[in-house]
Amino acid sequence: MTARPAAVCRELLAALEASEGRRRRRKRDTTPDAIGLGIKRALLEDAVAADPEPAAFEGWLLERCLAAGGEAGATRAMALEVLAEWRLAASLPEFGDWLERGAPSDDQMGGPEMAPHTPQSSEPPRETRGGPRPP
Repeated sequence: MTARPAAVCRELLAALEASEGRRRRRKRDTTPDAIGLGIKRALLEDAVAADPEPAAFEGWLLERCLAAGGEAGATRAMALEVLAEWRLAASLPEFGDWLERGAPSDDQMGGPEMAPHTPQSSEPPRETRGGPRPP
């Protein structure tokens, strides 16, 4: 796995398609999700085109945040996510390998719907979290 930002960002763009699949299936208003994913997609595409050096990648992302104007907060959030994912790909071979394989996912490949969350044995039932128990 190469730790070159442009290569990782190219692979992250493919993984972003799975996020889009999940977003489209949600039953709530996903406009904020679409905005965030659009900003992230733009950062990733710009990183692929600019091909910044690994040692300069964090500064390159900071420059994008400073140039974002009214979207500076959202851009900063997405830039931090891109930076964390790049670092993860560089330090965790399994994540890098998954990206290199095209980030396979049921969402991306038209597979089965995601199963609803079921609490694990160590997780308290939802109705008892953070509040008093009913009498």
